[in-house]
Amino acid sequence: MSDDAPDGADAPRTRPRKAATAFRTISEVADDLQIPQHVLRFWESKFPQLKPLKRGGGRRYYRPEDITLLRKISELLYTQGYTIKGVQRLLRDGGFEDAAAGGTPELPLGHPGEEVEQDEAEAATAALREALQVLEGLATELRVLAARN
Repeated sequence: MSDDAPDGADAPRTRPRKAATAFRTISEVADDLQIPQHVLRFWESKFPQLKPLKRGGGRRYYRPEDITLLRKISELLYTQGYTIKGVQRLLRDGGFEDAAAGGTPELPLGHPGEEVEQDEAEAATAALREALQVLEGLATELRVLAARN
């Protein structure tokens, strides 16, 4: 072998820019969004709204609207702290656009990442109120004892 490599042979490969409307492969999307390919495939199983075209050999081609949806899912999961179930609920209930725009969507209890059912929240609130009453009673008894001394 010769040391005379053509100019640019050692330079990193760069992909030519595609049109905004062009379909992209899973590797292009993974590189662009900085999300591993296996995560993208997993998300396809969790979010039925993601439907890349599949060609011969199972090769995936993502539409621009798929990529937009992936960006929003990524933002909600990794930046805003939602769980997969929380994002699924947003997609199902239509609060997705508000949440992706940084708004506060209408979810039970209104907090991203919480998957607490209403009944469980009410039971927890009742238990906390009961514990507060016990503590207030103990504080009163301590004050009485301290006043005696």
